[in-house]
Order: sequence, then structure tokens, then C-alpha cells
Amino acid sequence: MTRCTWAGDDPLYQAYHDTEWGVPEYDSRALWEKLVLDGFQAGLSWITILRKRDNFRAAFAGFDPHVVATWGDDDIARLLTDPGIIRHRGKIAATITNAQAYLRIDAEQGFDRFLWDYVGGKPLQTRRSTMADVPAFTPLSVQISKDLKKAGFKFCGPTIVYAFMQACGLVNDHIVPCHRHAALTTA
Repeated sequence: MTRCTWAGDDPLYQAYHDTEWGVPEYDSRALWEKLVLDGFQAGLSWITILRKRDNFRAAFAGFDPHVVATWGDDDIARLLTDPGIIRHRGKIAATITNAQAYLRIDAEQGFDRFLWDYVGGKPLQTRRSTMADVPAFTPLSVQISKDLKKAGFKFCGPTIVYAFMQACGLVNDHIVPCHRHAALTTA
């Protein structure tokens, strides 16, 4: 079976690739969680975040933005002592800010709709032959990043946003030889 080469030979990474990555996500809260986790990934490998994902979920109240949006300095201090997550003050503080921004967008139009409107409500289909053909960011991820920042989000630069778009299926960037590419062209 052919996979995107980034999945390597780690069973956890392969399972993530085969069952989650690139599958269209339409749930607003789940989209926010994935955007937060992609922000924590900045400067690190995704497998590091994937191995700690359950710890993140426990530490951040199941990624309930209504809860996280109310947190303050005491919560940041508590999270900075949690060895199960990435203990980066800026990323933790950004998660609280991002929860507040998420709630505003979700109340206005739905966070899912906000994001999916950029791609006309269905995944963009690419036909990349190799991983070398996959860009780090695109003009669309630059625009979404700008719009998220304008709405109050942090840790959402164009590269983070593009990784998020790939993970959440806004774009099908499985390479053509990968067994998941064809399956997700009809998603």
C-alpha cells in the first residue's frame, strides 16, 4: 500500500494518515481543536503533537472553547506545569485568545461555515505526484491566515493554516499514488 511519505513507519502516524488526515471535518469545535493543535505544532513535528493529543484534550477541557475562553493567568500558570503538553506560554495564551475569537466567529456565522466558505463548501482537489510538489502554504492559506488574525486569532500563520487545511480536508493533498487520494476525491 502506498502512503504519503510523511507517514513513515510509525503505526500511530500511519493510522492518523489513513483515517484522519485529509478527511473533511465539518464540526466547528473539532475544527477549532485542530487549528489549536496545529498552532502548538509550530517549530515541532506533528508526531510530537499527535502523541500528546489526548493530554492536550485533558488539559484544555476537551477543547471546549466556552470553558477555555474564560481562562486567565492562573490557568496559564497551571498549564505551564503540565508535562503532558507543550509548555509554551505564548501558545497557551494564544489558545485562550483563540477560544474567544472562535466564539465570536461561531456566533456570527458558524466557524465551520467561515472556513468552508473559502473553498466553496467542498474540498479543493489537488493532483500532486510527489511530496516535493506539496507547498508549505498557498495564496489561499495566506488569505485565511490574514482573516483569522483580523478576527483575533494568534499562531495561525500561512504555513500553519495550510497544514490545518490539509489535516481537515479543506484541501486533498494526499499525493496521487497514495491509497487515500482517490478515496478523498469524492469526499
